[in-house]
Amino acid sequence: MNLLITGGAGFIGSNLIRHIIAKPEIHKLINLDCLTYAGHLANLETVSAHPKYVFEKVDIRDKAGVIRVVEQHEVTHVMHLAAESHVDRSITGPDDFISTNIIGTFNLLEACRGFWNGKFDDKRFHHISTDEVYGSLGATGYFTETTPYAPNSPYSASKASSDMIVRAYHHTHGLNTVITNCSNNYGPFQFPEKLIPMVIQNCLSRKSIPVYGDGMHVRDWLYVRDHTEALWQVLNRGKTAETYNVGGNNEWANIDTVKLICELIDEMAPQLGGNTQKLITHVKDRAGHDRRYAIDASKLQQDLGWVPTYTFENGIRETVRWYLNQQA
Repeated sequence: MNLLITGGAGFIGSNLIRHIIAKPEIHKLINLDCLTYAGHLANLETVSAHPKYVFEKVDIRDKAGVIRVVEQHEVTHVMHLAAESHVDRSITGPDDFISTNIIGTFNLLEACRGFWNGKFDDKRFHHISTDEVYGSLGATGYFTETTPYAPNSPYSASKASSDMIVRAYHHTHGLNTVITNCSNNYGPFQFPEKLIPMVIQNCLSRKSIPVYGDGMHVRDWLYVRDHTEALWQVLNRGKTAETYNVGGNNEWANIDTVKLICELIDEMAPQLGGNTQKLITHVKDRAGHDRRYAIDASKLQQDLGWVPTYTFENGIRETVRWYLNQQA
């Protein structure tokens, strides 16, 4: 395959590229990324010289640029991760979310439809999305692949829109598509605006650790390396036009996640003086803040045999250690 990965310089994308670059199925791996604030080529230093690897600095909102990349590299498979993804930013500045997540996805689909020209059997478009499209759960129950969409932020609404466009391109044009909706990812190389790396960095700099509301918002944490393996399995073995939910089976209230990180920092960096939990500060809740996410990933397990291998306790320990060792 000539595999195009969009957003490959970002958190999940860079972990994915490092995970699969040596796979024998891949002839060429093209990383398309416009290098926004959250995308860094330093994330890919270990693979930048690999003979399969090609980098293209292109914005998916640039339709002509996207078409050129697809045609020039004779792309056969796409893993589409490029997106604006931070909910707080979508509240204060939704424009980029609409243009990137919706128009960008449309441009990519059009480029593939045109180049593949009806010959879709040995091609595949894998769209990577989020569980936030389903809205918010109460104290019980889980998101499944048939849960109705009910997005509550501009971010999740833009991802829901892109999911629907991908679905339409299969049913209207016959594209070989698959969609995955994942729970909250964490792990190495995540930009420190997101909760876990933000908490780690604030612990290290002895800054206040803001926690929204009562801190009892629950998230299902998925270690990024488990996620990348799930993505690879779905790309290769998932059923056409199917959606697969990817979850870590690790539900934690935000306040408990923050306290665990504080405990790990006290253990791993005792020179900071300990008692890191004193930095926790409750702040006004975020607008439209979903109360609970939790994924039922049994379809992925039953169809493809994927199960997460990391417990949250093991994954978060490895993550904290990585940030401690990578401060430069």
